[in-house]
Amino acid sequence: MFEGWDAVTLARAQFAFTMSFHIVFPSFSIGLASYLAVLEARWLLTGREVFLNLFNYWLKIFAIAFGMGVVSGIVMAYQFGTNWSAFADKTGPVIGPLMAYEVLTAFFLEAGFLGVMLFGLKLVGPRLHFLATLMVAIGTLISAFWILSSNSWMQTPAGYAVNADGQFVAADWLKVIFNPSFPYRLVHMVLAAYLTTALVVGAVGAFHLLRNPHLAGSRVMFSMAMWMATLVAPIQIIAGDQHGLNTLEHQPVKIMGMEGHYQSHPDGAPLILFGLPDQQEGKVKYALEIPKLGSLILKHSPDAPMPGLDTVPRENWPPVPITFWSFRIMVGMGFLMFGLGLFSLWCRWRGSLFDSRLLHVFAVLMGPAGFIAVLAGWITTEAGRQPFTVYNLLRTSESASPLAAPAVGSSLLAFVIVYFVVYAAGVTYLLRLMAQPPHPGEVGPPHEMPTRTAGITPAIEGVSQ
Repeated sequence: MFEGWDAVTLARAQFAFTMSFHIVFPSFSIGLASYLAVLEARWLLTGREVFLNLFNYWLKIFAIAFGMGVVSGIVMAYQFGTNWSAFADKTGPVIGPLMAYEVLTAFFLEAGFLGVMLFGLKLVGPRLHFLATLMVAIGTLISAFWILSSNSWMQTPAGYAVNADGQFVAADWLKVIFNPSFPYRLVHMVLAAYLTTALVVGAVGAFHLLRNPHLAGSRVMFSMAMWMATLVAPIQIIAGDQHGLNTLEHQPVKIMGMEGHYQSHPDGAPLILFGLPDQQEGKVKYALEIPKLGSLILKHSPDAPMPGLDTVPRENWPPVPITFWSFRIMVGMGFLMFGLGLFSLWCRWRGSLFDSRLLHVFAVLMGPAGFIAVLAGWITTEAGRQPFTVYNLLRTSESASPLAAPAVGSSLLAFVIVYFVVYAAGVTYLLRLMAQPPHPGEVGPPHEMPTRTAGITPAIEGVSQ
């Protein structure tokens, strides 16, 4: 059924599909791990049971989300060897060690303390348990560090050389790791993870407040989430602006695609709010634009010249319609988050934070906004880099394995079926957990002792030893 299809397109579709499922779980678990550390710290400092109840409530959700993120990440990694073996060969000496560093630092740290965090509160005591929770939270941030360093190197490669076999090798590891876009991308992603978690926590709290505005746990989680949205959303907007300026410096063609600048603007570029990019004709149809504002935002001068895609060979154009709209979705979600934070601050000042049904409905509707923004941002980043896997150095068409389209298409179809079944079940279970409010005496994940453990077989009752 896939005869006549392009194998590279199918391989890209498969990676995009699996990555879209994967990225939502780390973006949630990174923020949730830090939130759990804050909850446990506040419990230790204040002794208030409500923080322990919330910790145990969200710990169960974290365990499921963390597991789904790990599994989806492992599946995705296998595609480097199956569908993208040429990419793995060319970039392996650089990308491989970065991935290994993640395993040696983040994975080992998380694996060493995750069991204690999930099941060990009554076994190791509160203080040591808090240390375990803190180590898991730090581990998720270290994982983000190495993953984003690797991805950022593909966006803005630095510190490399090319050996006799045509492979990229590290000439300066510090320049490889701390490549030009990495600091901006790391800050932007970590803040996105915190906002994603805050919106989910806020949506759950608002959902239960709509049903019963007097629940202590719901009030505390909602207040904490709204503080996070109020404080972090404007910081994220500033961080996103700085990231955009960095992208303009190092990946100008991506900015052209994001802004819809098919034509150059020697006297100042407009800000195109909306329109229909036409890749074939090379223009944005029905554009709604504000004159000069694009140059003012990107170059801080309304008359600053802005080159367009007419200065770039057409074979190097990114898919403008995708990057144009995904960027606007991400920005739109960001301003909605900012609006939610301001609205909650106004309600807090008026003393109606826990009574405003309009705020609570708004917060519930914004629950998925963080995931939408993360997905849209990832699509903007990756689609805007095309047609390269390593920006301006290695083309996507040169990175794929020499596979026939039916082989790639069959595995893509299998992924679609399995993912929708398995992850639909996982997400449904998470929503069922969230549908129940936290209550006094909330317990964490069950940790009954197994009836049998490796190497120990209990004697059959009545049989002498």
